[in-house]
Amino acid sequence: MVITIIAFIVVFGILVFVHELGHYMMAKRAGIMVREFAIGMGPKIFSYRKNETTYTIRILPLGGYVRMAGSQDDEEELQKGMPLTLQLNSEGQVTQINTSQKVTLLNGIPLELTDWDLTDGLWLEGYENGQEDELKHYVVDHDALIVEKDGTPLQIAPRDVQFQEATLPRRMLTNFAGPFNNFLLAIVAFAVVAFLQGGVATTTTTLATVQKDSPAYVAGLKKGDRIVQINQTKIKNWRQLTQKISQSANQELTVTVKRQGHLQKFQVTPKTKEVSGQKSVIIGIQSKQKLNSSVSAMIAYGFTATWATITAVFSALGAMFTQGFSLNDLGGPVAMYSFTSQAAHYGLTSVVSLLALLSVNLGIMNLLPIPALDGGKLVLNIVEAIRRKPLEEKAELTITLVGVAFLLILMVLVTLNDLHRFFF
Repeated sequence: MVITIIAFIVVFGILVFVHELGHYMMAKRAGIMVREFAIGMGPKIFSYRKNETTYTIRILPLGGYVRMAGSQDDEEELQKGMPLTLQLNSEGQVTQINTSQKVTLLNGIPLELTDWDLTDGLWLEGYENGQEDELKHYVVDHDALIVEKDGTPLQIAPRDVQFQEATLPRRMLTNFAGPFNNFLLAIVAFAVVAFLQGGVATTTTTLATVQKDSPAYVAGLKKGDRIVQINQTKIKNWRQLTQKISQSANQELTVTVKRQGHLQKFQVTPKTKEVSGQKSVIIGIQSKQKLNSSVSAMIAYGFTATWATITAVFSALGAMFTQGFSLNDLGGPVAMYSFTSQAAHYGLTSVVSLLALLSVNLGIMNLLPIPALDGGKLVLNIVEAIRRKPLEEKAELTITLVGVAFLLILMVLVTLNDLHRFFF
């Protein structure tokens, strides 16, 4: 149990960290200020500030975010009538704006806020020490800090460092960088799996085992047979073989095998089997594998396995639209925990392999054209390129809120379904 929890937190943490690191690094290159780099959600348990960015760890290890200046995730911290404490430099400019009761500024000036502009004019006004007969006006330093209610210090976000001020290509690259990093992580993780295994296990079309009473066993296939053709399709590799079978549920297939140097034909009818709510089409065979332990093969495996996973995910997405949608086709944190538990039981290699698979899935899911996801943001970028101007802020916010509501509803339904699938 403890090992599973640790493995889950590590796997989920790496996925989120690598994804958000992509956004962070590209934003920096694009000249966009990253105000906060957060791992986890909810209340802050740790923060560290360096240069213009505050790095935080939050209590719930279920997500994370990069808070870019001026983006939709960058909420307004100030409100009229809010009590503040200001810290000034030797030139009388505001260098810190404290909105928190948890932080005390040395020699801070108490102020009741009446108006402000921290984007263009860089000033704020209010009543000092409760004296409402005199309105005070303060100039705010370009690099001033604002201390949020939970005590997190963030740099203010003047217009010149905001997200929308970057060029459209740079904003698009910033939105794409998170999923791109997930694909890079998958490549590295699959290569690590190959090294941990001591080489790349190459599947062949030669049968290592034939399960008793399976469709293949009933048809007469045996260990050592090499499948060379299904119906009129010549079979060159195991992936081609499994794809042909998965598309032929309850359909009789003519399977040609080479046995002891002679070709023989058998009639096999694949059947559908359900495991943990997932349906698969099988004939009951396993492949004989060869091990290639060259370094080049193990590195190449990172790329080939990632590409194979990407194509498999897109095939699954296509099937959801052509064969009908089911919540069993999706999985949330509960499913991830269950898969991590199974992987942890089999050891480090299985956990790293799961990390690679989840990273590909996270990258692709984030590229779906759903508002609030990276793919939805890219769609808005494309619309802006076509219109040659961005959507109105109100329209973009409405679209994003609809996307957030959709994702929240879907997350609740998927989580409830996962609880029923895996624990009841």
